[in-house]
Amino acid sequence: MTDWSGYIGLILQGALVTLQLTVMGSVLAVIMAFLAGLGRVSRFMAVRALATTYIEFFRGTSIFVQLFWVYFVLPFAGVTLSPLQAGVLALGLNVGAYGAEVVRGAVKAIGREQREACIALNLTRGQAMRHVILPQALPLMLPTFGNNAIELLKGTAVVSLISLTDMTFQAQVVRAQTGSTLIPFAVILVLYFLMALAISTGMRWLERRATRGLDGVRT
Repeated sequence: MTDWSGYIGLILQGALVTLQLTVMGSVLAVIMAFLAGLGRVSRFMAVRALATTYIEFFRGTSIFVQLFWVYFVLPFAGVTLSPLQAGVLALGLNVGAYGAEVVRGAVKAIGREQREACIALNLTRGQAMRHVILPQALPLMLPTFGNNAIELLKGTAVVSLISLTDMTFQAQVVRAQTGSTLIPFAVILVLYFLMALAISTGMRWLERRATRGLDGVRT
């Protein structure tokens, strides 16, 4: 009989790597989403063009190709990254491009009356965005941000291609050593589900917090 305790422990170690990738990739994705999303509604054409180029490039190319470029091609330009750093960068930039359109759409969805009120209060464009527009736009972004975070979680499996020992990589190792496919992949199936459920629960909590006090404000 196979002693599965050690093999399950190996998969759980990989789950920690997956969790690291998800958290750090999500942070980078949110940063890029706001930078590029707000860049898309900038008054300056050069900023809009730069943001659009980033969004279209990362949405229009495969995450596999992006990951391979970050890990295998960038060293030729003198930039060498660890597998974890390469995974975070590729995932964060890729998901951030999708998040950028969420930010842009949410900002555009805020009623014209709100913007006119900001002008009437003599707020600068930056003050209006920070104090009036974004607080109302954020609740509109959160549901899709939650979906993006779950997609990023599932996308972490691609890092096994560059030998980063996430839980998918470890499940493949266990399968090779035990000859069993059912148990290791059933374990990571449950782990992915539990992580996704935690993200969904957390985002619903954030939605409730973000919408508190905003009833009747948006028009």
